[in-house]
Amino acid sequence: MNSWRIILALGHISLITASNFFVMYPFTFFGLHSTWGAFCYPLLFVLTDLTTRLLGAHAARQVVFISMVPGLVISYLIAALFTDGHFQGVMSLMIPQILPMRIAFASFMAYFVGQMLDITVFQRFRQNSTWWLAPAVSITLASIVDTIIFFSIAFFHCNDPVLSEHWVEIAFVDWTVKLIVNVLGVVPLYGVVLQAVMKKNSHYAPSVS
Repeated sequence: MNSWRIILALGHISLITASNFFVMYPFTFFGLHSTWGAFCYPLLFVLTDLTTRLLGAHAARQVVFISMVPGLVISYLIAALFTDGHFQGVMSLMIPQILPMRIAFASFMAYFVGQMLDITVFQRFRQNSTWWLAPAVSITLASIVDTIIFFSIAFFHCNDPVLSEHWVEIAFVDWTVKLIVNVLGVVPLYGVVLQAVMKKNSHYAPSVS
């Protein structure tokens, strides 16, 4: 059981790393700004919800606790090394940088609060619902809170004039992208993975059919 938690924690840390890297790369569509991180971060909720369903809420919370500090450190390293989406060189780590620190702390808080909310809501809805309702509701609500916490802490009145001025728009578009990804990709992916896992581990939970 402990090995499963370590593996899942490594999955969380890997997705935190990917999300904090791709959030440095914005894109524009229909005149609106978002980041590529919106496409990979929702996968964290898939891992958390699968853990909650298969191993229980206690195990899911342990995975989050194990991943928190490494996620904080990696968030800072990525933000410091890839300021403005460009590699700054290893020497950039020798100088404390305010914006990377804010991004790291924002990522830490958003991850912790978002994942805890996701676990709580998922646990509440999994008891008397079809398989898709719990992840759909928990991921949607958690992603709202996660997005608000991250962007407000990271970019509100920050020293980057573009991010400081447009963080509300970026946050809203980012959450909208997350919502679309959740509905069209993440929740169906959850169902596919859950069904595949339960075929091999039918003693964990009832069928998703």
